[in-house]
Amino acid sequence: MMQPAFLLAASTLAAVLGMALLQGDVCKAPDGKNGSPGVPGRDGRPGQKGDTGEPGKRRLGITGTKGARGDEGDPGFPGPPGMQGLPGARGPVGAPGFPGPPGQKGVAGDGLEHPRPAFSASRLSPPRAGTTVVFDRIITNQENSYSPLTGKFTCSTPGLYYFSFQVVSTGDLCLSITKNDQRVVSFCDNNSRGILQVNSGSSVLSLAGGDQVSLSTAQASSIYSGSEVDSVFSGFLVSPNTA
Repeated sequence: MMQPAFLLAASTLAAVLGMALLQGDVCKAPDGKNGSPGVPGRDGRPGQKGDTGEPGKRRLGITGTKGARGDEGDPGFPGPPGMQGLPGARGPVGAPGFPGPPGQKGVAGDGLEHPRPAFSASRLSPPRAGTTVVFDRIITNQENSYSPLTGKFTCSTPGLYYFSFQVVSTGDLCLSITKNDQRVVSFCDNNSRGILQVNSGSSVLSLAGGDQVSLSTAQASSIYSGSEVDSVFSGFLVSPNTA
């Protein structure tokens, strides 16, 4: 085997050459003289590749911990308002619709179909007994609602009624408009001189069917009875109840 001999020759040559200095392409000895050329390698082939060394170890640094979150900062100032946008395009203009057909004409009302109670009576030769002032001469008596015998008006159509009187007296006199013999309003006048004097009064009453209204006094003898002047009692329906 020639491999040991070759290795020995190479070692000897390396020792010799270790004493020399390489200047350019010429190997010189320490004394400056040219050395002998080296022995060429076996068959001129390169030596075998050495084993791969172990990889180096990477030095790891120490990772720091994450810091705590800082406090929230103050809000910033609001920015300036933006520019006003351009107006939108105008929508299409629609034509006005056609008018609808006229509604059906209603039926004309007839006021004559509804009762219209009203009366007016004067005093001619009434009875003097009792407190009810009787007006015995009929001037108007729609629906025959007033009795010239009793001096009372009887309601046949519930609603609001207006009543008034003008009574001539020759002395002190107090008159009351009564509803079902209960005084509603009273009117008094002092006539100390004993001359002819007119007492008047009026009121609006709400009546139900069957209610009676009359004029009463405690001094019937003070009412004047004669042909020169008249005492009048009147009443009529203002508006009927719709309920």
